[in-house]
Amino acid sequence: MDVAQGAPQSAARASDECRTRVVLDIVGDKWSLLVVRNLRDGPRRFTELKRAIEGITQRMLTVTLRSLERDGILTRTVQEVMPPHVSYELTEMGITLREATAPLLEWSVAHLARIDDARAAYDARKDPR
Repeated sequence: MDVAQGAPQSAARASDECRTRVVLDIVGDKWSLLVVRNLRDGPRRFTELKRAIEGITQRMLTVTLRSLERDGILTRTVQEVMPPHVSYELTEMGITLREATAPLLEWSVAHLARIDDARAAYDARKDPR
């Protein structure tokens, strides 16, 4: 293979890898995954999401929802009533993200106790007070 012919392909591959990191930021963000998981049963309002996701601040939820909407993972719908009702729902792409990440979330729940035990053992070794 001619080196000159391979150069554009390797440059394109490197560019794709850099862009993939941007997408992985979505998947690696705990708040994004928790929002996606909480939308598994259909549309939810902001306050429902806020109550369901322990520890998330109003600002962080707003930032996360805007980011997921921008990336095409969810849609935001405003119902013209007084006061206006805003709901969020997964898009087709969001549903595939939920399906792809569900095993990771299930693994997390299944291993919580073991992780707690491992952390306690590690901390005891590092700080033997």
